[in-house]
Amino acid sequence: MALSQLEPDEAIHTSLEEIREAANRSANLTRQLLAFARKQTISPRNLDLNETIEGMLKLLQRLIGEDIDIVWLPGKNLWSVKVDPTQIDQILANLCINSRDSISGVGKMTIETRNCIFGKEYCASHLDFAPGEYVMLTVSDNGCGMDKETQAHIFEPFFTTKEMGKGTGLGLATVYGIIKQNSGFINVYSEVGQGSLFTVYFPRHMGESVQILNEGAAEPVKRGQETILLVEDEPAILNMTKMMLERQGYTVLSASKPSEAVRMAEAHPDKIDLLITDVVMPEISGWDLANNLLTLYPNIKRLFMSGYTANVIAHNGVLDPGVNFIQKPFSIQNLAAKVRESLDESNRKNKDDACDDE
Repeated sequence: MALSQLEPDEAIHTSLEEIREAANRSANLTRQLLAFARKQTISPRNLDLNETIEGMLKLLQRLIGEDIDIVWLPGKNLWSVKVDPTQIDQILANLCINSRDSISGVGKMTIETRNCIFGKEYCASHLDFAPGEYVMLTVSDNGCGMDKETQAHIFEPFFTTKEMGKGTGLGLATVYGIIKQNSGFINVYSEVGQGSLFTVYFPRHMGESVQILNEGAAEPVKRGQETILLVEDEPAILNMTKMMLERQGYTVLSASKPSEAVRMAEAHPDKIDLLITDVVMPEISGWDLANNLLTLYPNIKRLFMSGYTANVIAHNGVLDPGVNFIQKPFSIQNLAAKVRESLDESNRKNKDDACDDE
């Protein structure tokens, strides 16, 4: 927010950029630890894995550099999987970075998908496999490869073959945690000097897939003029989020605890369009607060926010369908998009309901 008020050539601009980058690195490290521990809060969707990967190819090429060619081999008539699309991003980014680091100079990386079926006989001799229908994702490279000793430890958190300061040792541990959280499994084949092949298997999901649009191509988020009741017990987050929302044109009523929010709602003479509330707070939870406010404002929309408290905000780390949720930390762009989605989604539903009545 401070950066947006400065010109790039101002002396303090560089210092603020460093602060933001340090915060982003800390947030990413936390996400990786939670992914390994399988405590990420996820919102799975029915995906066509080919479309999701294709939306990432340009980003992946920038990530690994121009010296390494990416060969993309999409499988035909690919089955759907039910996975949080951000987790596919995490898996691909970590596997591709791992492959990039194994290649010295010019090289090649191959990403491939296809359908697979494993029977009981096959799984009896492959203990990590379970019978069923799966969608396979492989990332292979022609890098330096790994010996058997290294392969035995690659999914352990903080295990790394890189020199000090070059890696956290959480990339592949993150991949492993995500795959297990989604009831899948991973297989690794590698020979020293011959490159590596990582194969991920996701259970087939019987349902329609949805296309995930590339974030980089998204249009600017529409501003708003609705009234929002914001509830957050951490003063710094409350003030920052209030400023973010006001910059987007919203009228914001802010409260630091649920009882204060209820008093504000009771005293407010006009409509409150959206409740944005933290989930874990003193007095009562955000869920209970939202239910209480429905008696005052039956049509109020709700957007929940929290850190990675999966055991509290979700069932086994998975959000219920239709729940609007944003994870902390979030950028002003993330927040603006999620607020509009929460408001406009309910407006579309109301129109659809009216058409059904007619």
